[in-house]
Amino acid sequence: MLNRWWSGLRKLRDERTLRQRAIPDALWQLTLARYPFLAQRAARDLDALRELATLFLARKEFTGAQGFEISDEIAVAVAAQACLPVLRLGLDAYDGFVGIVMHSDEVVARREITDESGVVHQYDETLTGEAMEGGPVMLSWHDVESAGESAEWGYNVVIHEFAHVLDMRDGLADGVPLLSDRAARERWLRVINAEYSSFCDAVDSGHDTRLDPYGAESIDEFFAVASEVFFVAPADLEQEHPALYSLLAGYYEQDPAADMAQE
Repeated sequence: MLNRWWSGLRKLRDERTLRQRAIPDALWQLTLARYPFLAQRAARDLDALRELATLFLARKEFTGAQGFEISDEIAVAVAAQACLPVLRLGLDAYDGFVGIVMHSDEVVARREITDESGVVHQYDETLTGEAMEGGPVMLSWHDVESAGESAEWGYNVVIHEFAHVLDMRDGLADGVPLLSDRAARERWLRVINAEYSSFCDAVDSGHDTRLDPYGAESIDEFFAVASEVFFVAPADLEQEHPALYSLLAGYYEQDPAADMAQE
């Protein structure tokens, strides 16, 4: 009963948001022009993406780090790319967090790990984005802004970090997003483990790979890196990793390679 009441209330709020706070035409067209991997989608998908991005902006809170100012242009650029993975899954998949922290460029984070002997090691890590369970999501505007050009080599920081958000919906960053049932999970594990093992072998052997070698760091990074290529260079992923492409197409309920081929 309570869930039905909440769903009805959210639906009314969303309808009001879409009427009163829709992304302006000029700003939406500018966003599509900057990011061809968005513009190449079917018209019906772009209409749905615009609505999702509008609702995303109403539900999330943007903060600029170290004086960085968040303009409408910046917020819409992030929202449009972040909503692409949940075009079919729905925006509720992002309900686990609210905050998005924007930096002008990459940042250096101080890390600390303890090895098996109990010795603490400190090191610096350069970040262009980071997703933490429960939020916030951190992004570098420099990398977000240049996503139209970086799509050529399969790089997209927004999709990467929001893939991590989807991965962590079940409480674990393990390369396995929240799936419908046990059978779906078992199939996912069979495919992604085999693909990950093969990919790591290729990276270790020094072979050129369409996926960023960073994906060999861990299986959760492999899922995020594969998701980037799935959305911004889908034909390449389908050609090099057909089983992985099929797995992601089933999860995201999208076939971007086919959609782009029709353009």
